[in-house]
Amino acid sequence: MTTGRSIGFIGLGTMGLPMALNLARAGVPLVVWNRSAGRCEPLAAAGATVVGSAADVLAQCETTFLMLADEAATDDVLGRGTPHFAARVGGRRIVAMSTVAPTYSKHLASDIAAAGGQYVEAPVSGSRKPAEAGELVGMLAGEPDDLSAVRQMLAPVCRQCFDCGAVPGALRMKLAVNTFLITMVTGLAEAAHFAERLGLDIERLAAILDAGPMASSVSRIKATKLAHRDFTRQAGISDVLKNSRLIVEAAREAGVASPQMDACFALFSETEAMGLGADDMVAVIRAIEARTIRPTVPARNAPVAGPHGARRRR
Repeated sequence: MTTGRSIGFIGLGTMGLPMALNLARAGVPLVVWNRSAGRCEPLAAAGATVVGSAADVLAQCETTFLMLADEAATDDVLGRGTPHFAARVGGRRIVAMSTVAPTYSKHLASDIAAAGGQYVEAPVSGSRKPAEAGELVGMLAGEPDDLSAVRQMLAPVCRQCFDCGAVPGALRMKLAVNTFLITMVTGLAEAAHFAERLGLDIERLAAILDAGPMASSVSRIKATKLAHRDFTRQAGISDVLKNSRLIVEAAREAGVASPQMDACFALFSETEAMGLGADDMVAVIRAIEARTIRPTVPARNAPVAGPHGARRRR
């Protein structure tokens, strides 16, 4: 293990940027890089050191957090499959926070160990707002000593971390958590569509749900967004579709039935195909609307969605 005290952070997207900012604002000596250099500017203003490449981050830091889009981006940053891989990961701790396939993560852990490095899975539960507030929930997998060190590092980012055993236990747990999240929000969108087409007040529906036993921070935020047709991104359609695909593939690999996730995967695929990949996950209501030929009960003066989701009156 190298001796530097700095911590690296690579990947400053929707989740990565607020997570890295929380680390920098907590006084962590942070070294950062992002493919789109402009994303580094808030980190520089917060005191982080911005470097010119991912290789520079890995060279300077004994621990580096990765919050990248997918497996290909992770392999590229680490130089996996190239002569540079061993030099970038040997003697270093790589903390992978992205949601990727568990099988991929397991093989990556083996390759890093063979090169003399340490590997920790640390996917998180939560979207942009919890990330900004430092209230994510972390799931950790790896060697016990590494987990202890990473748990302390994540204190400014996660309000709680859970040990999930050996790799790929954390990613499998993340997919289980996401199964509940995705089916819950999709069910909420379907309930909102059902209520609207029956001429009910969507804000009243949201208030009733908020007062009852099914209420949660997620349901409150998403029900309000549905009531106001606010599709501003928190957790994007494309990201949820990627997660849905990972869940369905993991289920198939394990021989596990996933009937609700199969339906959600189809709906999020349809939503992305409508050009709504950058919208919040509640925009899945647009795919549900597109499947509706006409309201079940003709409600007088009820606002309904037109063929492109625009609201109109009868």
